[in-house]
Amino acid sequence: MSERPWRYLYNTRRWHRLRTAQLRDEPLCRYCKALGKVTPAVIADHIKPHKGDEELFFDRDNLQSLCKLCHDSAKQSQERTGKLPGCGEDGWPLDPNHHWAKKGGG
Repeated sequence: MSERPWRYLYNTRRWHRLRTAQLRDEPLCRYCKALGKVTPAVIADHIKPHKGDEELFFDRDNLQSLCKLCHDSAKQSQERTGKLPGCGEDGWPLDPNHHWAKKGGG
């Protein structure tokens, strides 16, 4: 039995249309953009892991465009640890849940 039985969703026509629209509307990597870099995106990434939930899988608001490097490094690290590594050009953490990034905190 497959560890990820929802893999078939990535082969559907509906996903291919959604992925194409995502990359057309957001052609640059979101993580690189936060770092002040311009990198073409090649992956339509699920912000919140769907784990087979079709509603979440096909939710356009749950997608972001990433380059392969960011998807395979920063995003995977975030999914493992719950924290987005790195900081932007301004020096502030990229992770919106970082205590420095919270307004009025401290």
